[in-house]
Amino acid sequence: MQKASHIAVVDDHGDIRDLVGEYLQQQGYRISVADSGASLRRIMERSAVDLVVLDVMMPGEDGLSVCRQLRTSTQIPIIFLTAMAEEMDKIIGLELGADDYLVKPFNPRELLARIRAVLRRANSLPVQDREALKSKVVRLGHLRLNMGRQELFRDDGVGISLSTAEFRLLKVFLERPGLVLSREQLLDLTAGRTADIFDRSIDNQVSRLRKKIEPDPKNPSIIKTHWGGGYSLSGEVGFE
Repeated sequence: MQKASHIAVVDDHGDIRDLVGEYLQQQGYRISVADSGASLRRIMERSAVDLVVLDVMMPGEDGLSVCRQLRTSTQIPIIFLTAMAEEMDKIIGLELGADDYLVKPFNPRELLARIRAVLRRANSLPVQDREALKSKVVRLGHLRLNMGRQELFRDDGVGISLSTAEFRLLKVFLERPGLVLSREQLLDLTAGRTADIFDRSIDNQVSRLRKKIEPDPKNPSIIKTHWGGGYSLSGEVGFE
């Protein structure tokens, strides 16, 4: 029998904390509740946590600070809960490393769907060491990608300009070399719930990236197509 995922629910409002915790427990998850970042850290000292549902607006140490601290030592998935609906607040949370963002009031069923999607992304695919990828120069054939600076160069020193979307897509492939990724998986991993209708054609994104990194985009050797299956990264990924 598969072990139930352990979810920590962090919110200073007891009624929300208990309601969310009870609902998720009914869905088969193992639940721990906390009213602060300090309480969350005590939980994590005692047992492994698979995902954190984290309120942003808490007195003292707020959720953004807790997220920032967690990201210094772990890649545990984080879903923010907040009463703030401003776009900038959402962007700050995602830039700090949150995996998703849900505005209060919310339907518990929507939170459940988000949790399942985030856990699927985190657990269903074999991933290279993200810490190794974070700050190193990654080598792929004739390409060198500085992950920290998000700069791509050819062996001859010529720089290749990448958009944010292109960098995210290349990073997803580098984390999963040789693995066939479906179009749905690629969309999920690169855009998540922020995707709009124009993101539905992942083929266009792959095509644009190929034009920049392939020696011969018409006969791609780095990003291979698997008809009916998706795409995969070909070649050995190394570090410098």
